[in-house]
Amino acid sequence: MPQFRLTQISDTHLARRFKPLVDNFHHVSEHIDATRPDLVLNSGDVSFDGPTSRDDLVFAKQLHGALPVDCLYLPGNHDIGDNPTAVGPTPSQRPTEDTRRAFTSVLGEDRWHFDAAGWCFIGLNSLIMNTGLDSEAAQFDWLAAALDKAVGKPVALFLHKPLYLDVPYDAERVETAIRYVPQPARRRLIETFGKVDWRLVGSGHVHQRRDYTFEHVRHIWAPSAGFVISDARQEVIGIKEVGLVEYRFRPDSFEVRHVRAKGQVDVDLDMLLGKQPA
Repeated sequence: MPQFRLTQISDTHLARRFKPLVDNFHHVSEHIDATRPDLVLNSGDVSFDGPTSRDDLVFAKQLHGALPVDCLYLPGNHDIGDNPTAVGPTPSQRPTEDTRRAFTSVLGEDRWHFDAAGWCFIGLNSLIMNTGLDSEAAQFDWLAAALDKAVGKPVALFLHKPLYLDVPYDAERVETAIRYVPQPARRRLIETFGKVDWRLVGSGHVHQRRDYTFEHVRHIWAPSAGFVISDARQEVIGIKEVGLVEYRFRPDSFEVRHVRAKGQVDVDLDMLLGKQPA
């Protein structure tokens, strides 16, 4: 029976100036070298500060380029800027076509789809949603065409931000709106997937590991490969630890394995930045 093995890493936040994060990535690299999946996916925040430091993107690409298997990437807010929400403060750095192009020029496409082991895999740029950028409209048009070809296959979606906390109609809150795909883009996205056999959403962003199912769709939140955020800064939703996620897809089924690479350390964000805890 054909199978496809995918390893998801997320929120690596790579930069030359943060050795603890680079060290954690090297431990992840050693794990990937030992397990040799068919593909590695970094689901966003590949770099520490892509919008203002192209070198962070370039450095991240160099480290990923040394991996023994092919990689795909999706942008996170630390790569291109954060999308606006109906509630909450305006992001200090919103995505622009320039920051998006800077990402794609270094790391490749910010959206993609491919078939493997009888599945259709879709990767989306969740940070341009709700921005009104031309690339947002183009992505929705592209997605509709890609899903037309996916009818009859199970579908797996990957993006940086989780779709929602527990249910699609969760109200947006000032304190947490930036964690999830914002409305009304979220509603449109979910409706677009209504015509296919949608089985999985893989995301990152929250720096907590979580695994739950709602209405036949399994939601996997990959933890950060780099650091954890203190309880004083962020409420506990899942498990606060560094790590990665391994998937094994077969026609009409998949398995998920929650993994921590040997040697990975739960680097604390406050300690990393030399700050007192919030």
